[in-house]
Amino acid sequence: MAGIYIHIPFCKTRCIYCDFYSTTHSELKERYIHALCRELEIRRQYLQGEPIETIYFGGGTPSQLSGEDFQQVFDTIEKTYGMKQVQEITLEANPDDLTPQYVQTLAKLPFNRISMGLQTFDEATLRLLNRRHTAAQAITAIERCREAGFRNISIDLIYGLPGETAERWEHDLTQAIALNPEHISAYHLIYEEGTPIYKMLQQHRVSEVDEESSVHFFSSLIDRLTVAGYEHYEISNFCRPGYPSRHNTSYWQGIPYLGCGPSAHSFNRREREWNIASLNKYLLGIESGERVYETEILDTTTRYNECIITSIRTSQGLSLTKLKEEFGTELWQYCLNMAAPSIKNGMLEEREGNLRLTRKGIFISDSIMSDLLKVEE
Repeated sequence: MAGIYIHIPFCKTRCIYCDFYSTTHSELKERYIHALCRELEIRRQYLQGEPIETIYFGGGTPSQLSGEDFQQVFDTIEKTYGMKQVQEITLEANPDDLTPQYVQTLAKLPFNRISMGLQTFDEATLRLLNRRHTAAQAITAIERCREAGFRNISIDLIYGLPGETAERWEHDLTQAIALNPEHISAYHLIYEEGTPIYKMLQQHRVSEVDEESSVHFFSSLIDRLTVAGYEHYEISNFCRPGYPSRHNTSYWQGIPYLGCGPSAHSFNRREREWNIASLNKYLLGIESGERVYETEILDTTTRYNECIITSIRTSQGLSLTKLKEEFGTELWQYCLNMAAPSIKNGMLEEREGNLRLTRKGIFISDSIMSDLLKVEE
């Protein structure tokens, strides 16, 4: 099985915290759709005939496309790869794009999962972040999707935002749970260099939350969603039973995927490719028959390290049997040796042949994963 990721780079406005590649040059949409379909066609051999199980439209803001735009892309995927075994097709959408007419359009397309970036229900913070929607629009958008027949809805939240308090975060969690989405992703705000919010931090116009508060917010997130019946299946992801993100799970399981569009990454177990993060250069490359991209050949150490980073972050953890089979006795033993202190300290546990983070370990997961990585000598 394999996945396809489609990057839609267009946004009406840029959020101040986002460092994903996007552009506000919407006049290039028609030209872009043609190039995107062409890339899907010319890269048909990349997945070597693996059946497609998931398709994910990310961005940017994919909900800036029309129904006709999506249909062109789906027709190309159907013709080039086939869609008979596709189980999950996700669209990232902004709540304010989800008008009654637009939702009805989406319902007629193959999408069966909607992912909305709500971020917070605090109006002042939404304005600070330059989000285009209000809390009321977010709630209404979910109701419209339900009425249109969507039964797999995911929402994104961000905590540790400027001015975050325990009370505000609790309100966000209460409202999120009340909406009863099948999936919730929650991420701590990161001040990425080069973003407007990073500049605001440097200018002391906003301030980071302290570490104690961050730990409290994350702990509250886990407790509230677990009590509400959500499974904590990955560090930042929670789902109703049976509703994990199949597409994102494939990343963590090392399943191949094809990424199309500017800045999109691809992986086929042996190498990783990524397209240039420039819409103009991407278009010129595809149109001239010389796609602009870079490639990294994955050696054994790199594949081992990626296996550690992707598997330890999940509730299932790292299969020690598969680790030994794929990377040999030496790296298997290295992993066990490096994990021993964390097991002794109660941060990792070995259960049913898997190495997994404990509740205590989740809070310092980056440090634990770093300890397990193999450094080239």
